[in-house]
Amino acid sequence: MRIGPEPTTDSFIAVMYGDSEGNIPGNALVVDPKKPFRKLSRFGNAFLNRFMCSQLPNQVLKSISIIDSPGILSGEKQRISRGYDFCQVLQWFAERVDRIILLFDAHKLDISDEFSEAIKSFRGQDDKIRVVLNKADQVDTQQLMRVYGALMWSLGKVINTPEVLRVYIGSFWAHPLRNTENRRLFEAEAQDLFKDIQSLPQKAAVRKLNDLIKRARLAKVHAYIISYLKKEMPSVFGKENKKKELISRLPEIYIQLQREYHISAGDFPEVKKMQELLETCDFTKFHSLKPKLIEAVDNMLANKIASLMSLIRQEEINMPTEIVQGGAFDGTMAGPFGHGYGEGAKEGADEDEWVVAKDKPAYDEIFYTLSPINGKISGISAKKEMVTSKLPNSVLGKIWKLSDCDGDGMLDDEEFALAKHLIKIKLDGYELPGTLPSHLVPPSHRKPFQTAE
Repeated sequence: MRIGPEPTTDSFIAVMYGDSEGNIPGNALVVDPKKPFRKLSRFGNAFLNRFMCSQLPNQVLKSISIIDSPGILSGEKQRISRGYDFCQVLQWFAERVDRIILLFDAHKLDISDEFSEAIKSFRGQDDKIRVVLNKADQVDTQQLMRVYGALMWSLGKVINTPEVLRVYIGSFWAHPLRNTENRRLFEAEAQDLFKDIQSLPQKAAVRKLNDLIKRARLAKVHAYIISYLKKEMPSVFGKENKKKELISRLPEIYIQLQREYHISAGDFPEVKKMQELLETCDFTKFHSLKPKLIEAVDNMLANKIASLMSLIRQEEINMPTEIVQGGAFDGTMAGPFGHGYGEGAKEGADEDEWVVAKDKPAYDEIFYTLSPINGKISGISAKKEMVTSKLPNSVLGKIWKLSDCDGDGMLDDEEFALAKHLIKIKLDGYELPGTLPSHLVPPSHRKPFQTAE
């Protein structure tokens, strides 16, 4: 499998775990009972000749499998037929996967007609979609801001949802960054994306249950539509004319069924697509509504699903947390190159000297202007200085709690220096720690503080 800047593959490739490296062609793949692809045979040889599975013994693939879609065609190439229904194949995969990742390059944001149709095929799966703006290191900060805005505007035209999609910005390859001014942003975004992917195995059971509920509701609505069409058909003459009339009246039928059975409009299939499918159907062969089956579905949704949810939660508590491991996921977790290592509250964690000491002379000058008594300043005096940071009281209150190591309601010179250091951490854009790390404890407070711990 070759990866490059240009579309390097015209095939769907399922990247899965295997004891040894190897490729399985599409026709063999859809007859393999151990693989979940048997239903793809309906798309025919034109698709199966463009479908394969790449297996390799990789730790990451023990937890997740990846479906790599063909490169999207643009310009004159869009006029060339792929020989199979590309969007229907995408829709089939979208209904079964846990995450859909759309990749954009920072220097190429145009959404071609084929890409637009591909995105539209994901309708109903909006909660699974994430967007990656790749190669963001090729532009500076000002250009990146414009690129991000243009991307959101382009996506807004093809994805009709009120919610804003989560966009991860970065440069997702193992080469040096061309523009390093946004390095911290890229690292934070990559970490968020990795966390999102790592959490997929933990939530797999809940998502499958959610899909089951969704399919049960759709099946129930489908039964109401089909049985209504069956009931309206004449027994002898005028069947074809009646069929045409019912298809044209489908929007009205939807409204009627909504009122009669108290169904949400969002549970009905798309009108145009349903009309196209009904054109080829024989309405007289449809089944009549079976109230007992509808009752069984309602009972499942109302009672059995709730018990299944409680079982899943209990299983999650009892079983060890399953996350994606290996590859790039291990490289971002620990060590000096882990995200946030040596920054913010973690600065100085592996140093012998107290990290606040380098700035303490400057903090001491402020401390002695606050008229300390017996080497300490009161909470009122400390507050006058701390509020000059313009941080909200909720944040300053947390800083006070972390800095007042002995809990006497006053600050000595080291505690005051610590408070100023924590303020600086927050103003630099880092989060405050929940509890004071041992390396930030002032030297004169370490032994009694740690004993109290």
